[in-house]
Amino acid sequence: MKTRTLGQHGPTVSALGYGCMGLDFGYAHTLSRAQGIALIRAAVERGVTFFDTAEVYGPFTNEETVGEALAPFQGEVVIATKFGFDIDPATGAMRGVCSRPDHIRAVAEASLKRLRVDTLDVFYQHRVDPNVPIEDVAGTVRDLIAEGKVRHFGMSEPSAATLRRAHAVQPVTMLQNEYSLWTRQVETNGILEACDELGIGLVPYSPLGKGFLTGAITSTADMASGDFRAGLPRFQQDALQANLALVDSLKDIAAERGATPAQIALAWLLAQRPFIVPIPGTTKLHRLEENLGAADVTLSAADLARIAERLSAIAVQGARYTPAFEALTGL
Repeated sequence: MKTRTLGQHGPTVSALGYGCMGLDFGYAHTLSRAQGIALIRAAVERGVTFFDTAEVYGPFTNEETVGEALAPFQGEVVIATKFGFDIDPATGAMRGVCSRPDHIRAVAEASLKRLRVDTLDVFYQHRVDPNVPIEDVAGTVRDLIAEGKVRHFGMSEPSAATLRRAHAVQPVTMLQNEYSLWTRQVETNGILEACDELGIGLVPYSPLGKGFLTGAITSTADMASGDFRAGLPRFQQDALQANLALVDSLKDIAAERGATPAQIALAWLLAQRPFIVPIPGTTKLHRLEENLGAADVTLSAADLARIAERLSAIAVQGARYTPAFEALTGL
């Protein structure tokens, strides 16, 4: 597996990481603890050294699975987790965002135990809390780094201005924002520019459009009851049908490269910047192997120009989130 360094001061990890959320959270088809552990270890065996989780996934159970799976590989892998939601300990329900300093510290201690580590490799703020100054958030993580409990500070879905304010207090090592062929806001909202300028790594989540860019989802019938995607505007039937043009536009390029549309989508991301490390997730071994194969797909300048031309002619239909959740991004 090829490797990449996440920004000027970040860790060197596999060119493709593994997003663990879907193992037991968010989708209708999830795995048992034993199955999740087996798949994570299969990823390690295939060269993956970067794993992404969060306390809210489950909640809490995802970190426990990741911790158990990766315990034999401490020092060989990088684990990223996140704080920032107010979770009801009795029901597991999300009650909103919370990045108060005392809460950040409590989450750090709990995540250390669940992940079975002495130091959190990466500690992201999952979503910006509008009620807590970002300087206080960054300062708290700075203190956790000084105490040896955290190595790297990350953020997810901040505005470029908020990112810069946080970075001035505690350098942000990496940023996790949604980025894919059908979600490209980072190219126009100042985020990619800030990463270039400040030497921050970029970790695209949902790099396959929550599975859509694989071509496996062609109608709402392909999503089972309980699948969170069924409630997203972009996955409603009319939008789905219109957005299939994007997947279709990749098929000839994929065929020429002996690749799949999913591999082309991931290779396209890898071609955007050398500090980009996508974290596709899956619950299937053959999909894991397909995704990792994207690291060996090299798109030529002509390929990238063809993709750019096609993207400019396709208007993606539907918002990526509901208005309530979208309101938590870009703060």
